[in-house]
Amino acid sequence: MTSMQSSESRLYSFSAATKEKLRKFRLGTSRAKDPQAVIYQIDKQTLEIAQAHDETYSNMQDLADELPDHSPRYVLLSYPLTLPSGRLSVPYVLLYYLPVTCNTELRMLYAGAKELMSNTAETGKVLELENAEDLEGIEARLAGEQ
Repeated sequence: MTSMQSSESRLYSFSAATKEKLRKFRLGTSRAKDPQAVIYQIDKQTLEIAQAHDETYSNMQDLADELPDHSPRYVLLSYPLTLPSGRLSVPYVLLYYLPVTCNTELRMLYAGAKELMSNTAETGKVLELENAEDLEGIEARLAGEQ
C-alpha cells in the first residue's frame, strides 16, 4: 500500500454497513438485465462516504435528474451491453461526477477520495462526467472502452 492510499483511508471512511452495501451491489448487479446505478456522496463534516439515498436507478434520465447541479458525486454503475461480437458485457464502473460549477473545496474533497472509492467499490475503471447530460452517451462510451 502506498503512503497516498494509507493517508486517504485515514482521512475518509466507510461504515461497515456501507462496505456491505457496496459488496452486495457489486455482486447483485453482475447478472442484471438493466443498468443499475447508485449515488454516493461525502459528508463534509465527518468525511464519511455513504450512499446518498436508498434508491437504485435503472433509467439514466432519472439518474441525471438526481445529480445536483453544483456538487460532485460518485455514481456506481453496472451497465449490461451487447458487444459487436454478440457477447454480453457488464462493465462495472465508477462515474466521477464533477460539475464545472462546483467550488474548489468540493473539487478537492472528492478528488482526494476518488481512488479510495474506486478501490473500495472494486470498480473496473473510473469515468469522469462534467454534467448530468453526459449520461445520455454513457452506453457508447462504455462500449467503446471494451
